[in-house]
Parts: sequence; C-alpha cells; structure tokens
Amino acid sequence: MSDLSEEYRLDYFADEGFVRVECSECGTPFWTRDGDRETCGEPPCAEYGFIDDPGFDETMSLEETREAFLSFFEERDHERIDPYPVAANRWRDDVYLTQASIYDFQPHVTSGASPPPANPLVVSQPCIRMNDIDNVGKTGRHTMAFEMGGHHAFNAAEGSDYAYEGEIYWKEDAVRYCDELLEAVGADPEDVTFIEDVWVGGGNAGPAFEVIYEGLELATLVFMQFEQDPDGEMELKDGNTYTEMDRRVIDTGYGIERWTWMSQGTPTVYEAIYPEMIDVLRENAGLDYDDREAELVHRASKLAGHMDIDEAEDMESARDNIAEHLDVPTAELADLMEPLEDIYAIADHCRALAYMFGDGIVPSSAGTGYLARMVVRRTKRLCDTVGVDAPLDELVDMQADRLGYENRDAIRDIVRTEVEKYRETLDRGGRRVRQIATEHAERGEAIPTATLVELYDSHGLQPDMVEEIADEMGADVEIPDDFYAIVASRHDAEGEAERETDEDERLADLPETERLYYEDQYGTEFEAIVLDVFEREEGYDVVLDQTMFYPEGGGQPADHGMLSTDDVTVQVEDVQREDGVILHRCDESPGKGEFVRGQIDVDRRRRLMRHHTATHVVIHAARQVLGDHVRQAGAQKGTDSSRIDITHYERLDPDTVREIERVANDIVMENTSVRREWPHRHEAEAEFGFDLYQGGIPPGTNIRLVHVAEDVQACAGTHVGRTGDIGAVKILNTERVQDGVERITFAAGDAAIEHVQETEDALRAAATTFDVDPADVPETAERFFTEWKERGKRIEALKEELAEARAAGSEAEEVDVDGVPATIQRVDGDMDELRATANALADEGAIAVIGSGRDGAQFVVAVPDGVGVDAGEVVGELAARVGGGGGGPPDFAQGGGPDADALDDALDDAPEILRRVKTDA
Repeated sequence: MSDLSEEYRLDYFADEGFVRVECSECGTPFWTRDGDRETCGEPPCAEYGFIDDPGFDETMSLEETREAFLSFFEERDHERIDPYPVAANRWRDDVYLTQASIYDFQPHVTSGASPPPANPLVVSQPCIRMNDIDNVGKTGRHTMAFEMGGHHAFNAAEGSDYAYEGEIYWKEDAVRYCDELLEAVGADPEDVTFIEDVWVGGGNAGPAFEVIYEGLELATLVFMQFEQDPDGEMELKDGNTYTEMDRRVIDTGYGIERWTWMSQGTPTVYEAIYPEMIDVLRENAGLDYDDREAELVHRASKLAGHMDIDEAEDMESARDNIAEHLDVPTAELADLMEPLEDIYAIADHCRALAYMFGDGIVPSSAGTGYLARMVVRRTKRLCDTVGVDAPLDELVDMQADRLGYENRDAIRDIVRTEVEKYRETLDRGGRRVRQIATEHAERGEAIPTATLVELYDSHGLQPDMVEEIADEMGADVEIPDDFYAIVASRHDAEGEAERETDEDERLADLPETERLYYEDQYGTEFEAIVLDVFEREEGYDVVLDQTMFYPEGGGQPADHGMLSTDDVTVQVEDVQREDGVILHRCDESPGKGEFVRGQIDVDRRRRLMRHHTATHVVIHAARQVLGDHVRQAGAQKGTDSSRIDITHYERLDPDTVREIERVANDIVMENTSVRREWPHRHEAEAEFGFDLYQGGIPPGTNIRLVHVAEDVQACAGTHVGRTGDIGAVKILNTERVQDGVERITFAAGDAAIEHVQETEDALRAAATTFDVDPADVPETAERFFTEWKERGKRIEALKEELAEARAAGSEAEEVDVDGVPATIQRVDGDMDELRATANALADEGAIAVIGSGRDGAQFVVAVPDGVGVDAGEVVGELAARVGGGGGGPPDFAQGGGPDADALDDALDDAPEILRRVKTDA
C-alpha cells in the first residue's frame, strides 16, 4: 500500500503540540498531546474510561447533543440543512438506505455534476446500517439506527467545469473544528487521540482520522481527494490504484448518540438514548436484578467494547474473555446479559422501524422493503424470546412519537399487518424446516448457513427457530454470529450493484441535440440538419441538430414518424438519447448534411401524452386514497394502456380501486393546467421533498418539474396542457407484482373508451347467449355456474358408484399374488373412472390394475397398505409395453402410452409383473 504518512502531518498538530505515536498494542499510528501515551485509546487496546465518570462538563440528552453540534458549526459559517430520508433510493439508485451524511450528496454533488444545497454545510442525518445489526445490544455502543452529524465542504479548482468551485476549507480546519468542539463540551485535550486511517468507497478515497476519547470513537474525519484509476500510481488498502482528484470533499461523521453517551457515562449507549423505552421493556418482560447481579451487569458493560462480531472469532469467545475478567462462569454471565441485550436491541430496532415507516418505506420481498421486513421479524422474535408481550406496533409508535412523525396511524397499521403476515409465514415454513431437518439428520449433516438464509428469505424463519425444530428431528444447525448482517448484505448488494453503461465513442464530438418537444409538446412538424448517420446491424442511427421526436425514457415509449428530404422519406422506428445526443433509428439513411423535414405520428404522440399525464393523476389519486406511504415502484406508458406499480402493504379490493378511479377522474374533470418549470434542484427539494423523484433521479443543477393538480414530480416526459385533455381514466386491472407492490393497469382518453366499448360488447354477447338483458347477465351466469358445479358433483358421484359396481360385479381377472388378491381389469373410461375403480378395489384389500383404451393406453395401479408391491414400478413396466411411461408413490400410480393395440397384452402380463415386483420387494 502506498505511504500516505505525509497526508497526516498538519500545521495544526505542530502548533498545538501533538506528537505522532505508534500504538504499542495494535501498531496503528495516532496523534496525541500526551507524549507519554502508549496506546491509541480504542478498544481492545484500551477500556472505556467514561462509564460512571462522564467525559464532558454537562449531561446532555440526544436532542441537546444534536443542537449543540449543529449550533457549533452554524456559528462557524456552516449553513444548517434539514436531514434527508433514511430511504436513500429516493435520490440515488445505487443504494437502498442512508448510511452516512455524505450519502445525501452522492453521487451528483461529490462528482461535481450538481451543487450542494450550501457550502459549507452541517446536518444531523438519521442513518440505518444493517451490517451492524448483529452487534446491536451486545457491544454497548453499536446501534443500527443512529444520527450522524456531518459538516461538509466541497472544494474544486477555480475555473473548473463543476457545479461548484473554489477552496472552502480543508484538513487543517476540519481537525481544528473537531478539536475545538471537544474542548467546548469539556473534554480533556490530553485524552483525545487522532488515529490515522485510509478511507475507500464508491470509487473515491482519502486519508482519514478516527477521533477517540476515553476509549470511545466519537468522530471520523475523511478527506476525499483520490479517485479510482486503473493507471493510477497510488495503491490503497482495497488493492485498487488511485490518482489525485481536482475536487476535494470534507466528509465527516460525528456519532450524535456516542457524544450523548459520553456526556452521561451510562453503562451502555442504550440507556443514554432510550431510557424511557428500556424502562418500559424491562418492566414488561419482568427483567429485574438483585444487587450482585446488577453489579456484574454494570462491570460487564465497561468491557463490552471488546465484543464485536465482525472482529471476534465468535460471540462465545468474546463472552468467555469478559467472564474470565469478572471471575464468573460464562453461563452465568450469559444468563444475566442476554435478556438485557435483547431489550437494548428491541429499543434500537423499533427506532429503525420508526425511521423506515415514517419515511414511507413499505415492507416487501425486495429492496428497502425487504430490509424493513427483516427488522420487523427480528424484533418480533426478540420480543417473544425475552417475554415482551406489548404489541410491536405500540413499541414502534413510542419511537415514532419521539421522532415527531405525523403518519403514526399508518406506521402502526403497517407494523400490525406485517406481524400478521409473519405469523402466517411461520405456520407454512415450519413444515418445510421439518422436511429439511429430517433429510440432513438422515445424512448426518448439519443444516448449513446458506440453507438458513434461504429459509429466512422465503419463510421468515429466524435461525434459532430453525435450530429448535431441527433439534426435534435430530439435526444440527450452523448459526453464524453475524447471520443477520449476512442476510442484509445479500439484499444490500442488489442496490449497490455497479451499473455499467455503454458509451458510444462516435457521439463524443457531436453537440447535444436541441429538444424541440419541450418548447411545443403539441408540435408535430419541424425542420433540421442531419449532423451524422451511423449504420447499424438493422437500419441507421440519424443525428439531427434539433428534433421534435421524443426519445424513449422514464417509462414513455419513443415517438414514431418520418424524416423527408427532396429525394427520400425514411421511417423513424425508434428514438434513443445517449449523452445528450438523440438517435433516430430509421430504415434508411436520409444522407449526412441533408436538410430534412420531420413529421411525428400525431395519434401515437397524443395517446402517449394522455397516458403519461394520467400516470401522474393515478398515483396522486392512490396516495389520496391509500396514504402518503404510496410511491412509484415502476411504470410503463403505452398507447392502448399504461401501468404503474405502487408500494402498498395490502391488496387493493374492488371498492378501493373504484375510489382511486373516482378521485382520478375528479382531477381530470377539474381541468386544471399542467404546468412545467425548471427550478434549481435544491429549491425544488426544499419545497417538495424527495417524492419529486418518483420516476428516477435526474442530474444537473436545474431539474424539470411537472405539476399535475397537486402532484409534483421531476419528469422529462411529454404531457397534455390541461387535465381535461386526458378525457377519462379507466382502471382495467390490479394485481400484486410482489409482496408490498401493487400494479394498477389503466387506460386514458380514446383508449379508455375503447376498453369500455370492448367490455360492453362482451357483456352484450353474453346476454345474447343467455337470452337475457345485459343487466341480468351476472345473476344468470352465477345460476348457470352453480348448476354446472352441482352437475359435475353428480357426475363424479355416479362415476364412483359405477366404479364400485364394476369392482364388485363386472368381469375381471382375479389372481393371487403371494396371498394377496389382485384384480386386473380393462375399463374403457376416462382417468377419473380408472382412479375411482382402482381405489374401490384397494379399499376392499385387493391390488388393482386397471387399464383403458379410450385415449391411447392408460393404466392405474392401487395397492393396499402393507402389501409390499410398489405401484410406481408396476405402472412403469406396463406403460413401457405400450410405448410410454409413468410412475408414482408405492400405493398409487398411473401412466400410459400411445399403443392402444398393446393394451390387452400388457394386462395379460400384469400377474407376472406383480409377482416379480412382490418377490423383489
């Protein structure tokens, strides 16, 4: 790895009397004012020094700590901004959850494509880190839900082509601010250490300091100054090579919860930030300690910093070390600590769920919805394990109330619904576990982690539940200590997958195409110059200086039409936009440099405009009816119909669908103006929030907003001028795409009328068939269906009676198979009759071999219990004689083949086959 030691030598350190020391325990370099200091100060190199002896002058609550942090930087010319949602996929498409304050500004701001909302700025950002989930409650310091205080500055060279430029501040000031903040709250400067580190992530990297005080990491200061480059000369700890950027970003993270904990000196961070909830949970669970037990728990808390699943070999070994230090048996310590650790985790998880559902995440089987579902299920299991019987929705509501969310009724409803789904899943999944456990027990193998993860994903089964069931079946289970982090990372990876883009080098020297369709969305004709023509495998890509053709994007299909010169007319069959250049995919080449006249397909464009505006109307109507948690999960516009996928935790019943349709058509009939504007993105986000980005996240300083009634979205599509131009909205169908995502298919304008007419035609045709009025069709159809079902039941009953009569009295060959009677009979009926006849004979204690020649040659074999003849093997041999195959379980099987002429010969061979199979058995 390249040597970055010079990056850490600051004038501020020299001026303040800091010295650089290598830790005697771990060997890591750090900076300190104490020249006699030997260790870096971070566990396991040192123990917590602040428990029972707070490290700051004054005790602060979480809210007071947050305000102190924000105010400190406001006084130093940082602008305070509001926190972003915990659902990071609202403004970026590479991750699911917000895990750090810098996530608010990636990728568009850190790349220089968009300006920051302020520069410099300060924010206290709620975050959720799923990779810490297995440590929560155990280490005393880890929380899955937390607030990261961040002060950020974005620097770029003067005259650069970025959305910001100039030097705001860099390492010297960042370290000074941190040091001054610690001094302001009363920290002892001699006990503060700055540990050297290297940060890498997202293609960027830079030197960093971990700020440690009294054994606790309070902040990380990252100086983002390198970018990944295969030709770079600097190799860093991830094995990649990097070069210097012409942008430099201050990326800091202060743990607001940890600063609160430091100010209070409580045994763990959880008592500092969740005091009321922990009291409620302990009382509800009946968790109480005598004086000796309380003392042991208190002493163990001071050592909990040594417990870290991603570093310790396993939780047992970490627990052993602490028990040895306290001179108590490990089992006794575990019995005392584990229930309390569960209480801590429940409090933390409920806060995470309040953040998730308060910010509109809906549980589902994918993405952020899956991660929320995982937390619900783990929290419910923890409640059951420790004996907390308070409803989970009430516990989450306690945190939602504390965090100030206004959609608390919706949050509770989501939690209740999800808990009920969990119960249903457990009922189904238990049977599957018994099957798997039996198979592994027979092989003498333990159920592996991969199977545990699959059972959790598909059935929601917690690993300890699998272990209980497996133990009953005699199977072992391998449960890793970081199980939930493994599950979370499996789904986080889906959001963090690299998105590769194919860049066409041919377009590099071409200017961006002027988009006339934004100037006049009702325009259908234009004139342009052909800048270039590229031949493709099928057809040509034609680049114009300007165009009225809308390229495919945002779920809206491309315009079609034609380009004409004086000599040729070419058909435009598709339109795409790449790097600002619009490609018209044509069947012929109009010629480079030619003057062309463009004509778009007017009817197609009008239909697409109606459907696109109707999409905004329908999702707004859905939010009005269902709640603000509804968000777009996908959309596709069309000329005959369109669909929109929405997040919702329940199925849409017919009454709800009618109400959504009614609200949508009310908006249409109001005939309000559809307004478009290009505001600064930060002004838009401040006014409308991140719900703007329902259909994707556009880059750039200014973004195009489309206002449809009260709905406002960032949208690049074409729209009608007024909602009345839509004509009408007709919802055609709803279906569940996946758990937590409902699809609404609808038609607008002419297409809506056409669908209604098609339905009416079908109704009239049915009325004619039934010889009734159209209004009487439903009742008549129900009556006919009921009569049909009853007739079918009667036919089945008659078939069974006929089968019994055949079994009892018709001609059949009866043979003895080692003392067991067997009946071999040809019955030229359908398969239902064969099965009924065979079952009737088997019920009488006889082996039944029934054949039919109605449709080829078919066989059914039924064997009474305990006879020792494998019906599947018998059917296999019989079916082979007629050119086919078959099989089934030992007591009942069926099969056949195409050669009906060989049926009788096969039945003649049946006695010999039965005796041979019986002998082999």
